[in-house]
Amino acid sequence: QLRLVESGGGLVQPGGSLRLSCAGSGLALNVFGIGWFRQAPGKEREGVACMKGSGGSTDFGATYYVDSVKGRFTISRDDAKNTHYLQLNNLKPDDTARYYCAIGHPRTTCIREEFTSWGQGTQVTVSS
Repeated sequence: QLRLVESGGGLVQPGGSLRLSCAGSGLALNVFGIGWFRQAPGKEREGVACMKGSGGSTDFGATYYVDSVKGRFTISRDDAKNTHYLQLNNLKPDDTARYYCAIGHPRTTCIREEFTSWGQGTQVTVSS
């Protein structure tokens, strides 16, 4: 049974950085699309960053970022470790949310409905 476990969240000052990790067990992740989503209180869960997988995809590794994080966040994957990451730089208070990793369709367009397995989330709080 697939299990995803996030880590790396915390409290950081504006302008600071964090690296979130998502470790998978029970299934190899390389064929799947990977994604990071976030949800702030009272808001919808939104796709932050996604990357296409190798399964049936001609552009394995292609990435998508929501406009608000472009140039600040970077998604990456280490399939040898069955882990993927989200590097968060130049954090802003508006980035405060619970961040979730997920896996789904290899040709993902970063839509929530494309993702079938989710981690439990890790809290990121940006505050001075």
